[in-house]
Amino acid sequence: MKVQHWMVAGLVALTAVACTDDVSAPLVPGEEDMSRAPASLRPASSPTIVDVAVADGRFTTLVAAVQAAGLVETLSAVGQRTVFAPTDAAFAALPEGAIEGLLADPELLTEVLLYHVASGRRYAEDVVSSDRIRMLNGGFTMIRLEDGRAYINDSEIVITDVEASNGVIHVIDAVLLP
Repeated sequence: MKVQHWMVAGLVALTAVACTDDVSAPLVPGEEDMSRAPASLRPASSPTIVDVAVADGRFTTLVAAVQAAGLVETLSAVGQRTVFAPTDAAFAALPEGAIEGLLADPELLTEVLLYHVASGRRYAEDVVSSDRIRMLNGGFTMIRLEDGRAYINDSEIVITDVEASNGVIHVIDAVLLP
């Protein structure tokens, strides 16, 4: 499933709107005053995790799933996260119909996607110094080193420490299932 970059950019822009607690402060049409918004509602500086995933081009299925689950704002917001990002090839390796099934069940899709995200910025050395990591869905993933390679559950971590303004991305070769 191919996602148009302009669609994701538009969604990211739409999710960046925040409310102020002073309704008397008028805004110029088309201008957003984010100075009084709580830090948790202000967008992170670019490029965010979503921006990096879109620009890379190997994560179109992941980006489409994030959109379908309504998690664009979560992965674009201020705050630090670590994302274990499966590539399009990782999604393609799922059994036939699995992607469609996930997209048809937003609750399950959200559960699966949040099983790929941990709070905090965890670089490769932090990841491999752990034996397990609590993910945002509440579940744990298992970390292991085997023959000089790092794994999260049964997925190999193939690229590490991809920087984003609101976290770090590690590319994995299989979709993590809770």
